Amino acid sequence: MKNLIYISHRGNINGKNPEMENHPDYIQKALDLGYDVEVDVWVKGDKFYLGHDEPKYEINKDFLKERYTKLWCHAKNIYALNALLELSHSVNCFWHQNDDYTLTKFGFIWVYPNKKLIKSKDKKLISNSIAVLPELYPDWDISKAIGICSDFIANYKK
Repeated sequence: MKNLIYISHRGNINGKNPEMENHPDYIQKALDLGYDVEVDVWVKGDKFYLGHDEPKYEINKDFLKERYTKLWCHAKNIYALNALLELSHSVNCFWHQNDDYTLTKFGFIWVYPNKKLIKSKDKKLISNSIAVLPELYPDWDISKAIGICSDFIANYKK
């Protein structure tokens, strides 16, 4: 494939691993292998946490700041979104729940799984988009995506 951004979904490389997803060590392992990583970020009080359905792993905000060039931070509550936007480093972050598309802080279009990468009447594919979990929809045309976020990201990098 072309020069894509390869994004590990919650630290997963070769399939889902719910027990380890969003664990800081698991994320670091994916980063060490050269992948970007989508992480789920929560803020409660003045503390940062990682976790998909709930705040699970407390982290220091430096964990995010030191890795800001490789993390895609999915703010899981409004407090996290606000805190991520206020970090001194430019952490790429976004918020979405059921939206078909959302815009990341760095201007990428985060495309919800199985939503078309077609936006205009002339059927041009959106080129500045991240295709999320394309393995769930094998007939999904991701040819113009600038990045892929997957639980099986190693398969796309081959």
